[in-house]
Amino acid sequence: MTDLQALFGHIDIYLFDQLLRGRAPAGARICDAGCGSGRNLAFVLREGYDVRAVDAEPAAIDLVRSMAERLAPDLPADNFRLEPVEQMSFRDRSVDFVISSAVLHFARDDDHFEAMLRECWRVLDRNGIFFCRLASSIGIESRVRAVAAGRFLLPDGSERYLVTEARLMELTAQLGGELIDPIKTTIVQNQRSMTTWVMRKA
Repeated sequence: MTDLQALFGHIDIYLFDQLLRGRAPAGARICDAGCGSGRNLAFVLREGYDVRAVDAEPAAIDLVRSMAERLAPDLPADNFRLEPVEQMSFRDRSVDFVISSAVLHFARDDDHFEAMLRECWRVLDRNGIFFCRLASSIGIESRVRAVAAGRFLLPDGSERYLVTEARLMELTAQLGGELIDPIKTTIVQNQRSMTTWVMRKA
């Protein structure tokens, strides 16, 4: 029997859906912007994608470099960089697919959110795909309480930067992006909402 966890790791199911639909063809250049311990990277490393990643936590990058050495030893260690998402050092238009999974809702304020978003967009090549999962207020608007610029207290007790559907549509237009899936939101027992935002760069 195939060990699915060994094969796919702890990949976000919504990201896996994008891969199943061919949104990142074999060999595509993928950047995980805010990779954490690499939960979304095991499969793409093993399958020979041209992977790079950044995270501001040294321990996270150490873990991802170790994973890459084991699963994709031909990739240079410099593909995995200790730096914040809003200050990535990769070249303009150097990747085909950007992963932003549970990252943008840690923005300190509007400026920080937009800085991270625009940096993800900068490194994305023409016709590239931006895949984002982030917390939102969609469907739980009456249950969240504003505490600072763009930040809200959620029913589960956490504090996050939250977006609305209107804000996502506005940002898509500002960037010149094209939604390739409808905006989809999962509400977790009225405690929090997680939204999937996927767009193509013209």
